[in-house]
Amino acid sequence: MAKYVCTLCGYVYDEDKGIPESGIAPGTRFEDLPDDWTCPMCGSPKSMFKKIEEAPAPSEPVSAGPVKDAVSIPAGEGGDRMREMSFAEMADLCSNLQRGCEKQYLTEEAGLFGEISDYYRKRAEPASDLTDERLLALINEGLAAYDSADAAAGAAGDRGAKRAMLWSTKVARILQALVERLGKEGEGFLESTGVWVCDICGFIYVGNDPPEICPVCKVPRDKLVKIERRQI
Repeated sequence: MAKYVCTLCGYVYDEDKGIPESGIAPGTRFEDLPDDWTCPMCGSPKSMFKKIEEAPAPSEPVSAGPVKDAVSIPAGEGGDRMREMSFAEMADLCSNLQRGCEKQYLTEEAGLFGEISDYYRKRAEPASDLTDERLLALINEGLAAYDSADAAAGAAGDRGAKRAMLWSTKVARILQALVERLGKEGEGFLESTGVWVCDICGFIYVGNDPPEICPVCKVPRDKLVKIERRQI
């Protein structure tokens, strides 16, 4: 029998043990679990699990070399992807800066960024082409960018940036799974359950009772904000 680990929170499903308290008998294979089964710790779908393979014999350590094709960009300059941001993007950017200032107890600066965010938010137009396919394409684009940023952070020895990329990747993958589920099941799976968002890292939990701690950034459950029905 095998074990499977949730790539988001680290929960391990052991086929030998099952989950008797949830009606899953010992010896139940992972592939025999219902398609709508979710991680009992963080609510991630089955697609977020991977089989734990036996560790290979240790080999000689390999010294880390420079990232292949890494490019050094001077401060203040960008690549071909530089463009003017939309009102919605500016609103989100300033909102994130507001939160960053709040964490540093910079009350005045946080208030100013909040005002700027509100200014752009009022002028932002709702996206007209935001289909499930478009959302998934944007998520995949973001995941590719996170991989590149993580490699650059590793080359620079920036542990803080690597942590941010890890959180962002995990949140993007759970969002990806939710969008895919929405495409298959429609909005019905949200009708009789709650939706919670971590105020720190953006983790999304679908269920009536959020986990005791955020499985991504490990803050307590009081940081998970319930999204009211009118906001969904």
